[in-house]
Amino acid sequence: MVNENKNKDQNGLDIKDKLVAINRVTKVVKGGRRFGFAALVVAGDESGKVGFGHGKAKEVPEAIKKATDSAKKSLVRIPLREGRTLHHDIVGTHGSSRVVMRSAPSGTGIIAGGSVRAVFELLGIQDIVAKSVGSSNPYNIIRAAVDGLKKQKSPKIIAARRSKKVGNITSARETT
Repeated sequence: MVNENKNKDQNGLDIKDKLVAINRVTKVVKGGRRFGFAALVVAGDESGKVGFGHGKAKEVPEAIKKATDSAKKSLVRIPLREGRTLHHDIVGTHGSSRVVMRSAPSGTGIIAGGSVRAVFELLGIQDIVAKSVGSSNPYNIIRAAVDGLKKQKSPKIIAARRSKKVGNITSARETT
């Protein structure tokens, strides 16, 4: 259940969004049932920025709009290796959901499940292997994936922190 839209944000960036899940919730009242809808949306620019949002309303389109606005506000920049994969393997967690993400060689593609796949596609990752372990709740899986991606450190960041040159750090990666 993934729908995709494309539009520009206030900075002129080309932001795409995908609807990952819609949840119908029911409130039982004296006169019967009242239905509401919750939507989960992932947004990204396919070149290193991704975010997710949650929206609730009485009507589906309104819930989707709220979730999309929330996702666009929560965009985070993630450093990518060669603009196509991760710099290193990471594990993201949220609650009992865990997402294990491994960088992959060129040509591998996105090997991942439904809601995590939407995050990677909108982030701009082309080669990755991911496995979600534990709870299959799409909200928690996306939170776990974004948590792991936020832990991602590029060699440039690590070199600056250690007061070393980027070449020293990347050469160590190639020898292992």
